[in-house]
Amino acid sequence: MSKVREIPTGKRTPLYRFFEMLPAMISYGMIILLFVLSAISPILGSAYILLIVIITLVKAIGVAYRVVQGYNTVKKGIGVNWSKRLAELENPEESYDKLAGSKKHEYDYDTHLRNLCMMAAAEEGYFPKPSQVYHAVIVTMYNETLDVLAPTLDSIVKTTYPKDRMIVVIAYEERGGENAEKVAKTLEKNYSKKFGGFILAKHPDGIPGEVVGKGGNITNAGKVLKKYVREKGLRYGDVIVTTLDSDNKPHECYFDQVAYEFIVHEDRKRLSYQPVSIFTNNIWDAPAVTRVVACTNSFWNLICTMRPHTLRNFASHSQPLDALVEMNFWSTRTIVEDGHQYWRSLFYFDGNYDVLAIRAPIYQDAVLSDTLLKTLKAQWIQLRRWDYGASDVAFVGEYMLSKDRTVRYLSLIPKFIRLLDGHVTLAAFAPIVAFGGWVPLLFNIESRDLLAHNLPVVVSYIQTVAMMSLFASIILSIKMLPPRPKKYRSTKKIIMVLQWIMSPVIAIVYTSFCAFYSQTRLLIGSYMEKFDVTEKVVKK
Repeated sequence: MSKVREIPTGKRTPLYRFFEMLPAMISYGMIILLFVLSAISPILGSAYILLIVIITLVKAIGVAYRVVQGYNTVKKGIGVNWSKRLAELENPEESYDKLAGSKKHEYDYDTHLRNLCMMAAAEEGYFPKPSQVYHAVIVTMYNETLDVLAPTLDSIVKTTYPKDRMIVVIAYEERGGENAEKVAKTLEKNYSKKFGGFILAKHPDGIPGEVVGKGGNITNAGKVLKKYVREKGLRYGDVIVTTLDSDNKPHECYFDQVAYEFIVHEDRKRLSYQPVSIFTNNIWDAPAVTRVVACTNSFWNLICTMRPHTLRNFASHSQPLDALVEMNFWSTRTIVEDGHQYWRSLFYFDGNYDVLAIRAPIYQDAVLSDTLLKTLKAQWIQLRRWDYGASDVAFVGEYMLSKDRTVRYLSLIPKFIRLLDGHVTLAAFAPIVAFGGWVPLLFNIESRDLLAHNLPVVVSYIQTVAMMSLFASIILSIKMLPPRPKKYRSTKKIIMVLQWIMSPVIAIVYTSFCAFYSQTRLLIGSYMEKFDVTEKVVKK
């Protein structure tokens, strides 16, 4: 078993620096290539633009299809009585004899019967029983108020998993000061009797080698949880750990569904469980710009749940405690510990590691602050932090060429290419599609080449077709809305349709520019070593 790999501190090796610079070099290179080809020949420049635009069109159609497919799958998933299915695993032989031959039009019902049959045929103790499985929920906080955190704890209480087998850990920062201490103790007072265990874990400030971020906080909480579990006489392998941000609200069936999948998979230690992050908690209160960003992020998560080969840890996710203990929990050297956890786990388990899609959402907030200007700034800060996931390109690239690599090339190379392509696409495609059609014409204004002169029109037509695929997303965004608060009129739904007019501008300002910003920081070696907490405000 390979040891845990960590992001280097201090001066990087030349190879590591090359891979850190690679995303920015390709992203900027794609923009520069457009001008170079257009200067050489209007045909070359026009062909390059058309290629990018057609790729974008194909992706847009695929996105529309996958978003609808993902939404329908999650809707079916949360329609299942997972608490009942989980209870049936307690005595699989008896349950199978009772249910065998029955036909139900439930999501994955045939798979459930196969799972019961498999467990009934296995030796006693080979699969854990539901009554053995505990959920530990780490709720992180920095300077959030009780108005933000109380609904999160309430949502955990409302889940259908037995509360006597749930352990809640409030992971708060010493640097949050007296307010964080006060809020944490208030939560303990109000909620400690509602769960089987309730722990306060204060993360000390200024630990050497740690970046200021969430990774250090949840790792500290994990170590406190490890001690608690050992003292209670529980097995690490029977505890599933879920990390939640302060504004996260898991669907009521989430923990049952995770426990079910945990039990029926033999390689459970080498799996993490990824819900669908849906950013709709406060969608009615958020301004139009952040509503569009929130919906777009929700759509992307729906898409990922339908493409298992692209699925990686994002935001809130669950992982067995025994795996976390072996890996020393999460990385404390990056501000994007969630996506990075995928690569740490993959390398630690020698490639025998997967992320399993959970067909249940964890609802999160759209970005919202006190004023519109603060909200727009907070959205920028959040997205540039997410886009700093480009730092994983170097982490994976160096490992791919290392002598102690234990993951097969044929498995790792496609993952690396998808990682790199995702970050380059985020940065370069939107400005090229938006403005690139004019570049060949500007370089060849006196040319009689018909393609160069007609390219802006051709590109606009293709863009129109691509925008038509957006209609499916618009309709879906309305269907995904939570109930409208009484303080808003029904006509606000019209605004929530019209807001999508801004999507091209948002794609450039918030998608492309944020990606370029993060990649440029890596290019020049100006590393982001502080987790800028997204301000959370409850609008009353």
